[in-house]
Amino acid sequence: MTRPAPATLAASASLSDEEVVRRVVAGEAALFELLMRRNNPRVYRAIRSILRDEGEVEDAMQQAYLQAYAGLAGFQGGSAVSTWLVRIAINEALQRVRRSGQLRPVDDVVLEEEAPMDSPPTPEDRAASREAVALVEEAIDRLPLHHRTVLVLREVDGLSTGETAECLGVSEAVVKVRLHRARLALREVLMARLGPGAAEAFPFHATRCDRVVAAVLDRILGPSA
Repeated sequence: MTRPAPATLAASASLSDEEVVRRVVAGEAALFELLMRRNNPRVYRAIRSILRDEGEVEDAMQQAYLQAYAGLAGFQGGSAVSTWLVRIAINEALQRVRRSGQLRPVDDVVLEEEAPMDSPPTPEDRAASREAVALVEEAIDRLPLHHRTVLVLREVDGLSTGETAECLGVSEAVVKVRLHRARLALREVLMARLGPGAAEAFPFHATRCDRVVAAVLDRILGPSA
């Protein structure tokens, strides 16, 4: 099976995620690339909030997409395709953490001991937007797993409370509690200083997007010539 040419993908760009799923299930497997490219940043950030090793993050992304591809025929449409993909990605990342023995119940974590914060950024730090974003990334990385995941999904990725709850498989009340604790740990002043710049945290650049897409398509369609 051949991969679609860029022109073919461009011609299919107006298709909804649901229509892409239907066509992939019907036999147009190469269109799965559209779902990956549309959702790569969100899937990356969800996994990155759990796994902080970049190499493992990409491997987990590939495995999550392969699981999603294998399960497309069973997709019921009860939630958005993007939400469904994020949930698969989170489950894959959490399974890796569980296998490593590093996952603990969130209530056992004491934020003040686990996540000490650095001093506020200097005026020089504030002068450079990218440096400020880097500070947010570093601060989020210091949060306990469950708190940084809910913070990334809600504050960085912009999911609603309901969507976040669906992705994590918990109630909306749990999401609200975790988010409140995460915000306290992160320090409200740091997030307020960045404002809309928080959406630039954990970018997923084109070269990495191409690498993940190519690796998954190699598994689905076979290596390209």
